[in-house]
Amino acid sequence: MNVAPQTESSHKLRSSGRVRWWIVWTLFFSTITNYISRQTFSVLAPLISAQYHLSHTDLAKIFGAFQISYAVTWLLGGIFLDAVGTRLGLAIAVVFWSVVNILTGFATSVFAFASFRFLLGIGEGFNWPGASKTVAEWFPSQERSLAVAIFDSGSSVGGAVAAFVIPLIAVAFGWRSAFVFSGLLGFIWLLVWLRVYHPLDRHPRVTPMEAAYIAGGKDVPSVSPQRGVHRWLSLARDRNVWGIVLGRALTDPIWWFYVFWLPQYLRDARGFSLTRIALFAWMPFVAADIGNFTGGLISGYCIRRGLSVVRARIWVCAFSSLPILAGIPAASVHSVYAAIGLICFALWGYASWSTMGLTLPSDLFPQDVVATVTGLSGLAAGLVGAVFTFAVGILVDRFSYGPAFLVAGLLPLIATACLMLLVREPGPLMLRTISHNGS
Repeated sequence: MNVAPQTESSHKLRSSGRVRWWIVWTLFFSTITNYISRQTFSVLAPLISAQYHLSHTDLAKIFGAFQISYAVTWLLGGIFLDAVGTRLGLAIAVVFWSVVNILTGFATSVFAFASFRFLLGIGEGFNWPGASKTVAEWFPSQERSLAVAIFDSGSSVGGAVAAFVIPLIAVAFGWRSAFVFSGLLGFIWLLVWLRVYHPLDRHPRVTPMEAAYIAGGKDVPSVSPQRGVHRWLSLARDRNVWGIVLGRALTDPIWWFYVFWLPQYLRDARGFSLTRIALFAWMPFVAADIGNFTGGLISGYCIRRGLSVVRARIWVCAFSSLPILAGIPAASVHSVYAAIGLICFALWGYASWSTMGLTLPSDLFPQDVVATVTGLSGLAAGLVGAVFTFAVGILVDRFSYGPAFLVAGLLPLIATACLMLLVREPGPLMLRTISHNGS
């Protein structure tokens, strides 16, 4: 008898305000801007390496410099964002990475490129911890995976835009102009961010009904029960933290491999010119974009049908790890179209997995430590990714791309096993089930 009134009430709450969706779409464009800046060097690497006679090992040093600083900033940036908030933290970050990206256009040596890439990683490392923290603050659990899919899909869109647009700018105006273009985008985004985002408790445009809907769908407390050093010690002992950390550390290197090395692979192994790279290199990023929404929508559907939040996330990861295996034969097939198709299928699976990995911290931990947990997983992922990037450079110089494709295909199986073995639902004091919230 009470089901219909509750459903109608829930629908009214969901439709009572859209501020949270404006915010997450603003984060989507932040991620696009972030990835266009990041990918500018990767897309231009075939041209720059030819001009300055860079080996694959030299490229690995430049790529790796970004990954190391990026990894460290995921952790330190997460702590910083938990302290100062996302409005100010992301504003500072986007200004920093935009200026650094513009300055990269003046580099002329391996050392200079590596130095600017190191600085770029410091600024860009704030984006994902800040976005994850914002989603934890602004979205109930049943909408959270879709919100993460939206902002995370900006990486795929940004990568696709960079792969298509940056070569054309470089051909028309010179490769240094491409860095200026991608750097200026961040300042445009900053103006929008400062207008759209304010904290939930003092946002001038959020309605009381939307705030109530958001608060009613939270699975975990907003504030950690422990303070000071005890909070960090409890995180270090938490098996859920280690499950998230190991899962991210064993899947992110796949993304870095395709993001950094795909343009160079297409030139080395497939004989592509810069213009032809622009015609093909965007396709895997579009597939990844679809994967982001695939994972988010499927997990949200499972939760609405009664599966627990954490179980839904993990099972999506398990199914998503299978398409990633398609990347293994991509290095050996004769047809370039088949190779691109297999890479697209692999990145579709990776992006679905990644959306779940980025959502789990906000599913399992209070809002005041979400950015820190996300940052810790990013630190591990970045460091492992840097090691993998250096290894790829050495392997390609000495052998071929084949071993790298093999490792990238197998790692997600281990990552998913870590999630299944380590991650557990929050305890009874932390968890309020979705059905209890009327969702």
